[in-house]
Amino acid sequence: MKILYFAWLRTSIGKSSEEIAPPAEVKTIDDLLNWLPSLGENYTSALEKRDLLRIAVNQEYADLDQEIKTGDEIALFPPVTGG
Repeated sequence: MKILYFAWLRTSIGKSSEEIAPPAEVKTIDDLLNWLPSLGENYTSALEKRDLLRIAVNQEYADLDQEIKTGDEIALFPPVTGG
């Protein structure tokens, strides 16, 4: 599974992307967001304001209950504004 981080998430976590293999019990976006902080304090602080996050799975906006699988690309980013 590939995770992409954008804007302040990239800065806080310290990378723009990574390949991860979460445990089998991680089946949804919500599960993933609950598991990622176990990878370190940088993840904990970056993901503490989950209500500000937007998520895309395979380049499609997704809700927290969206199921995920091994080959998915998951993007985490702040709200996008136009101008």
